[in-house]
Parts: sequence; C-alpha cells; structure tokens
Amino acid sequence: MSGTGNSKDVVIVGGGHNGLVAAAYLARAGLSVQVLERLDHTGGAAISAPAFSGHPTRLSRYSYLVSVMPEQLMADLGLDITLVSRPTASYTPTLRDQKPGGLYVERDATRRSFHELTGSAREYDAWREFYADVAELAHVVAPTLLEPLPTDRELAARVDPGIWRDLVTTPLGAAIERRFVDDTVRGVVATDALIGTFASMHDESLIQNRCFLYHLIGNGTGEWRVPVGGMGAVTDALARAAAAAGAEIVTGAGVREIRADASGSGAEVTYDGVDGTHTIAASRVLANVAPWVLKHLLGEPVDDSTKPQGSQLKINVLLDRLPRLRSGVDPAVAFSGTLHLGEDYSQVEAAYADAAAGRVPSTMPGEVYCHSLTDPSILGDVPDGTHTLTYFGLHTPAALFEADPDATKALAVERAIASLDQHLVEPLASCVARDAAGNPCIEAKIPQDVERDLAMPGGHIFHGDLEWPWASHRSRMDTPAQQWGVATHLDSVLLCGSGARRGGAVSGLGGHNAAQAVLASR
Repeated sequence: MSGTGNSKDVVIVGGGHNGLVAAAYLARAGLSVQVLERLDHTGGAAISAPAFSGHPTRLSRYSYLVSVMPEQLMADLGLDITLVSRPTASYTPTLRDQKPGGLYVERDATRRSFHELTGSAREYDAWREFYADVAELAHVVAPTLLEPLPTDRELAARVDPGIWRDLVTTPLGAAIERRFVDDTVRGVVATDALIGTFASMHDESLIQNRCFLYHLIGNGTGEWRVPVGGMGAVTDALARAAAAAGAEIVTGAGVREIRADASGSGAEVTYDGVDGTHTIAASRVLANVAPWVLKHLLGEPVDDSTKPQGSQLKINVLLDRLPRLRSGVDPAVAFSGTLHLGEDYSQVEAAYADAAAGRVPSTMPGEVYCHSLTDPSILGDVPDGTHTLTYFGLHTPAALFEADPDATKALAVERAIASLDQHLVEPLASCVARDAAGNPCIEAKIPQDVERDLAMPGGHIFHGDLEWPWASHRSRMDTPAQQWGVATHLDSVLLCGSGARRGGAVSGLGGHNAAQAVLASR
C-alpha cells in the first residue's frame, strides 16, 4: 500500500530528543508538524528501559547524564523534569607504591584530599585557578547557545587572551602539562576532553579542546546532573510537550528518501510505516539524523572514508551490593559521582597510543557512575542493597572492533572490569546480580552496537566530530539557517540533531536552533 499524506509546514526526520524539542517549539508557534521515528518509541539514545530479565530496574542504556540542556529551554517548554545534583563530583582511587588512596573532589574541590595525594597545596591551588578560567569562558559562551551564532572574534574579545589560548587555540594537553604536575590530577582534568572522542591531548585538530568545552559549559557551570526517572524521563517529557502543542508523532516510520525542491520552496519525505509506504510534503524538513545519514536519504554520493567513528565502551551492570574499596572510602561516597579508573594522564595517553596502533589498551581508561545512589526510583521493587553501575570507557574506537567484534569486545570488557577490581576488596563479579536465566547482569555496548541499535553512523554519539559553538568570523551568515548553525546546502532541509553546530550531548540545542531558524524564515 502506498499513499500521499497531507502536507505539513515541517516534517522532522528522527524522534530523538532534539527532534522532539524542535517539534514542541514549532507546534507551540502554530505550525503543523509531523515527527517520523524509525523505532517503535521516541527518545533515540536518551531512553530508560529494563536491561535484565527478572529485574524491574530501568537503566539509561545509552546517554546517562544531563548538563548542556539550558534551563531556559526546559522552562520554555514547561518540561516536568527533575534534575538532581550528585553529592560527589568525582573520586579517583589510586595505588601508589601499592598503597591504596584516592583523590576526592566535591563541587568545591577538597583541599585535604589534594594535599594527601600530592603532598602540598600546589595542585589544589592550580585546580581552582584552572577551573576559574574555564568558568570565565563558560559564562561567556553559555548564554549564547540559545541565540544566533556569535563569531570567534566576538567571544575572544570578551575572554582573557591567556584563557582563550589555553582552551581554544592550542592543544589542551599543553595547558594541562604546564598548569599541573601530578599525573592523576592531570588525568582527571583531561578526561572531560575525551568522552566519545578519540584523540591525543596534543592533537592539532583541537577536537579534544572542543569536547572539553562542551562538557564544561552547561548553564555556565558545567555540572552534570541525574534526571529523576532516568534519561527516558527527559525524552518522555519532551514527547508530551510536543504532542500537547499539536505535533503529530509517528513511530515505526522508517524514512527512505528526502527529495528537496530545486527552488528551495519545499521537500517531500517518503517513509515506510506500519500500514505501507507514504509520502508527505513539507515547507521545511528538519533532519534529526547524522549528516552522513542525511546524505544517504538525499540520494547523494557518500564517501565511506568520511563516515564518523565513535569511540566508547558502555557497560551497564546491576549489583546485589556495592563493592568495597581498598582505600576504605565509603562506597556510597566513591560511587555517587564520577569514579575515574586508569585515567592518570600517562595512562590516558598510553591508551590512545595502544588504540591508534590497533590494540585494546592494556590499561583501560574509563569512568563509573552509580545513578541509583542519586535516584533510587529507577530501581523498582528490588532487594535492599541493589544498585546500578555504569562504565563508560575511553579510547575504544570503532576500528578497534572491526576484525573480530565479539572477541575484542570481550577483551575490552575484561580489562575494564580489571581496572576497577584492582581497587576493590572483593572482585566486582562477586557483587553482580543474576538475571532470570542465571546469567550475570552485565550489558556491554561498543560503537558497532550503537550503530546497529540507533542508526548512528560508526556509533558516534555526537553524530560526528564536535564543532566550536560559535562561527568563524569568515563564515557566511546570510540566512537564518546559517545564523543558527543548522544549514545544509539545501534551503528546505535543515539539521536539527547532534550534527548541527552546537549539537552533541543531551542538550536540545540542535532542535531549538533549527526551530528558531524556521520561525525566522517565515
């Protein structure tokens, strides 16, 4: 069966969080909007779902924290979302001369912990100075995220030249090595530059600098918060807001083709629905898919060498109890923030060299989160002591798994768990719950899994390398789409996902900015 549906003002391809943000803004402005989602549910990577049979616990199976989403956006759309601050910013267990210790950081860094680890106040003072500089840049950049793109020159004029140099124009590794001495402190700073990003800290592309900035500018504070109810609560609220405003959300709708009018006056979208193939016309099509996928949908030549390559190992675990640490720190404290593993600066750079040479890093750098300590509502009716654990590994690019995905994944998971076990009184395996079939409650996802599950090319969680959240002063800014950082080469097709400038992370910025560009064009 095939047919042509009624035309809409806007058709949005992809029902991830950015598509829902765009739909809500546009429908609230009175436009007719249809969202087409390939899967049987909206939310994309920001979903919550049970992962283990016999257990009701709902895990944030892909994305897992919220930082960059502006509070103004949430207020604009009247979102019923509760974001909770984690009591601990981070804990990094250490073994120096086989003596267990650790670096404990609250939202305000703990001076005593720095002194105990490094032997002086120097690193603590350097830490405070460095993050004060980061905050200065964040306070300038964050308010612009919901506005037309500023230029690099405009922002640079408002920031101390030394800060702009350290964070924007030279590889971040140079600043870290100049400002800090301790290997662990250096590594804790560096890891925010490497989430989902495969790069050396000295990469001349500065991709690590861009990743670092995105992780630290959210609402001017960079604080990463836990959504009560899991990540699915965020996208569920967005879907309700979009539907309440009048947007039509169609799931099970796999888009096969976008045909843009040569005059730029509109486009047609063909999709396969549960009841056959349909074509719908629209004045504007918003692509909440990766730019690489959009080329396919437009029928344009695609160079496989330009396909994005993700770089992460995500492991979801359900525990019967939290494991005890050799350092003696309370597990409820250590696991309540970000627990850094194998992330000394030298270890991070060695892991990059290993992976670049095609080897699973001998020491796996990664971070662990226990969201159920902050939000026990995700657990459901479970025995006392039950907790979730999420591991996010760095320097595991998609290419690493291509030859033998299953065996390489198993080795990466083994080394990731080993990086935690060396700091535990008891091995993690002794604390892992069992599913209904008696199997350990451990779920691992490599970039290939993310691509298969979510159609993100190469499993790249940002849809491609992040760009600066501003425009070059040389950029053309003639159209609303260019001014808002959502333009493609077609006037009637705009980016609205993570692949837009100022995309990436669970921010809603791509959706907001595409909606503003549409409204400014009317």
